[in-house]
Amino acid sequence: MITVEQVRRALEGVEHPELPQNLVQLRMIKNIALSEEGTEITIALPFMNVSIREKIVESVRAAVSTLDGAGEVAVQLTEMNAPERRRFMEAAQKRQRRGMAEHLNEIHRVIAVMSGKGGVGKSLVAGLLAVALTREGKRVGILDADITGPSIPKMFFPNGARPGSSPLGLLPAETEIGIKVMSINLLLSSEDQAVIWRGPLISGAIKQFWGDVFWGDLDYLIVDLPPGTSDASLTVMQSLPLSGVVLVSSPQDLAGMVVRKAAQMAQHLDVPLLGLVENMSYFICPDNGRKYEVFGPSHVAETAMRLGVPVLGRLPIDPQIARLCDAGAIEDYPAEAFAPIVRQIMGRVPKRKAKPFG
Repeated sequence: MITVEQVRRALEGVEHPELPQNLVQLRMIKNIALSEEGTEITIALPFMNVSIREKIVESVRAAVSTLDGAGEVAVQLTEMNAPERRRFMEAAQKRQRRGMAEHLNEIHRVIAVMSGKGGVGKSLVAGLLAVALTREGKRVGILDADITGPSIPKMFFPNGARPGSSPLGLLPAETEIGIKVMSINLLLSSEDQAVIWRGPLISGAIKQFWGDVFWGDLDYLIVDLPPGTSDASLTVMQSLPLSGVVLVSSPQDLAGMVVRKAAQMAQHLDVPLLGLVENMSYFICPDNGRKYEVFGPSHVAETAMRLGVPVLGRLPIDPQIARLCDAGAIEDYPAEAFAPIVRQIMGRVPKRKAKPFG
């Protein structure tokens, strides 16, 4: 008769698809049940909606099926509770490969900008946040984690830019006012070149942007996340020492619904929510000065109340922003327009320093 210990030893040979550890080390084995019919294994995932879960199931089933007496192998999935998820992340972070420049960087605060839905102005908010922080005298960088749809370089570099190199690691490009930027588009031969990568490659690139880039001393690193709650967002929340997340939405109730999904992901992974910014809230007519809610009445207060976060601000539809972003001149946008938002964010970011993992 097969034993639980035999099954456990077999599972020690199943590596996590994205981490250099096995499922037993990561405490993902929730339960092993043996019966005459076969073997049932319950695997606890830190977050149920991850793309690698089928690969984990297949690997577990394959490893245990080789044991004599295992019978039919059934794999059940469950989601970790908050303490289990915290222990998983701590174990994963300690064992991750540190980048060549990570121990040299002094990054005090890491803020992710997340939308859940595309097209609501997440990259715009990330860019304006970086500019406003710099105008406040802070040392700022932007890590563009939107690998397949990067737009940060277009907003900051009218003539293009390239990262530098040094014995300490890859050097981010610098904007006119000194913002350090790292994006996949800075490494491509053409800004129109498509990046057609699966999740693991995207996750690997984000980790390299964190650990293999010599950022130096930064007061704030802004991470521009892609839309949704997929691999890239999960990698950032599990691999980077986030100080908090700024959520971006637009007036439509649909956008509010999707941003609540993004907020739920952050809460699942114990990342603080700093607040909600509504973009494209209204348009001020230049002819009569009247305010028009082009996309209908705002739902930002309702969404913020449901999430238990403050409304950081409402940004108008401003043709000047579009012109400046298209021209690579977002740094010319008046800082005063975003200053109240950035000061609220600064006041809500935890004071502790973001320590590198490992």
